[in-house]
Amino acid sequence: MDEAEYCDRIAIMDKGVIVVLDTPDALKASVGHDRVTLQTDDDAAAITALAEHFQIAAKVSEGAVTFGVAEGEHFVPRLFAELGVPIRSVSVSRPSLDDVFMSYTGTTIRDAEASTAERGRAATAMLRRRG
Repeated sequence: MDEAEYCDRIAIMDKGVIVVLDTPDALKASVGHDRVTLQTDDDAAAITALAEHFQIAAKVSEGAVTFGVAEGEHFVPRLFAELGVPIRSVSVSRPSLDDVFMSYTGTTIRDAEASTAERGRAATAMLRRRG
């Protein structure tokens, strides 16, 4: 996917069908949110505060509170001012082309590649049994 960042247009295929075709920037914008990751001393309180104060559904993933918002860089100052739970660190990341692939296909590119390879091995094994 790293090389795809430099393409003029990208097509994402799912089960042999093109599901979306656009520029890398437009595809990433279509995901619609930035990922915000918080380190706090009380993740449960942070998740509750996010739900009650901002109507945001968050979860703990890889030891940190994570959630998606539009324009994360503009949301972070509000977060510090209004969350009511001490924040040790925060990071904001833009959607990647991997996020786009997952959004449109429901699977990661690695899982999709593994599935294709498995189908190829199964077909080869079947042909060997016939021969």
